[in-house]
Amino acid sequence: QVQLVESGGGLVQAGGSLRLSCAASGSIFSTMGWYRQAPEKQRELVATIASGGSTKYADSVKGRFTISRDNAKNTVYLQMNSLKPEDTAVYYCNAVGRFDWNSYWGQGTQVTVSS
Repeated sequence: QVQLVESGGGLVQAGGSLRLSCAASGSIFSTMGWYRQAPEKQRELVATIASGGSTKYADSVKGRFTISRDNAKNTVYLQMNSLKPEDTAVYYCNAVGRFDWNSYWGQGTQVTVSS
């Protein structure tokens, strides 16, 4: 059974930092990434990273967020610096299975940035 477990969310003041972690198990994964969904808004891509290390970022987070992964641990991270109130959202971990090409999701972790 594939399982993705996020951690690291919380409450932080504007300008602060948080690091999210997502531990995946049950398969081997190609692309892993982070998405977020704010109240009354659609879920949007934040950042992705391929198994070989290639990364993509949403324009709104470039220069502030850094995605990384530890393939040996099947874990993906999101370092979030210079946080803004508009970053407030539930952040979801995503992973694509190499064998079945299915997209798997974690339960999400709340990030709240106060002004």
